[in-house]
Amino acid sequence: MKYLVTWRERPTGSAAEYEAAQKRILSVFAVWDMPESLTFHQFLVRVGEFGGYAVIETDSAEDLQFLCTVFAAFSFTVEPVMDVMDAVAAESRGIEWRDALPTT
Repeated sequence: MKYLVTWRERPTGSAAEYEAAQKRILSVFAVWDMPESLTFHQFLVRVGEFGGYAVIETDSAEDLQFLCTVFAAFSFTVEPVMDVMDAVAAESRGIEWRDALPTT
């Protein structure tokens, strides 16, 4: 399954706390060992912010949870997504099934 993962930095108190959080995130990222079950198709950062987007494919929701826990300084949104052509095929199949129902 593919997921669109969005992350934003969690609010911090002071400028010093914010700077410390950025340094901590980068130090964790530098040594992070990505689980083999996660395939990153896109890994993007929003320009001018400390956050971004990733399209990740995995069969392990546990490894996505692990990822979100490792980088706890961020707030994550994880949404299941699918390729548009797969969605069109599923929708067409659903329409065919619905249209085959008897009308009253």
